[in-house]
Amino acid sequence: MKIVGFQKVSTVDYPGRIASVIFTPGCNMNCYYCHNRVILGADADRTETDPEEILGYLLRRRGLLDGLVVTGGEPTLQRDLRHFIRDVRDLGYPVKLDTNGTNPVQLRALVEDGLVNYVAMDLKAPRQRYEEICGAKVDLDSIEESIRFLMEGKVRYEFRTTFSPELTRRDVVSMAGEIRGASRLVLQQYRVPDRSLIQDVRLDAKPHSAQYISDTAKEITSLDIPCFTRGL
Repeated sequence: MKIVGFQKVSTVDYPGRIASVIFTPGCNMNCYYCHNRVILGADADRTETDPEEILGYLLRRRGLLDGLVVTGGEPTLQRDLRHFIRDVRDLGYPVKLDTNGTNPVQLRALVEDGLVNYVAMDLKAPRQRYEEICGAKVDLDSIEESIRFLMEGKVRYEFRTTFSPELTRRDVVSMAGEIRGASRLVLQQYRVPDRSLIQDVRLDAKPHSAQYISDTAKEITSLDIPCFTRGL
């Protein structure tokens, strides 16, 4: 289990909980706006943290913290993920998993084995624009399988979309229509990433206004899909 980042305390990453956050390296997508790009390449291993150090910290903070967030990168790429999460659960901590939904087999196993308590799955774009936004070949069938599984309601979950400048209101409303019946969709404001890590002409585009994103969320909510905003 590789861990290349550790935030000891967060009040915003796990809804309703004070949690620690760990970051795993590597991703099978290449979204140009990713703020964690520094941990996606081979150099990320140079900052690796011993999982036992994380577990020791969590043990000492029992009663003060009430959750752990596992994010990345894409955590389901980690071969020892389930073993690490089991160790965390044995300490009494609920676990939130952030994922892009490309590994439905791993996702289902983690949920059905009772190892994760909350899942946040990123929805990047409408089906026909996924690879354009993600910058990589994407198995859309796997993503749709993850969506269907989460919507079975076996675990608390949310879908979330970074409202990048390329996405239009029509795009996002269309995406929402594909998850009709979902418990929650969160629209996140796009933030320009560190330009020293990537050169891309799309970085010159202006983020959508807070009003534009809020109006989109209202339109989605009117379709009986609870929609919220974050970072406006």
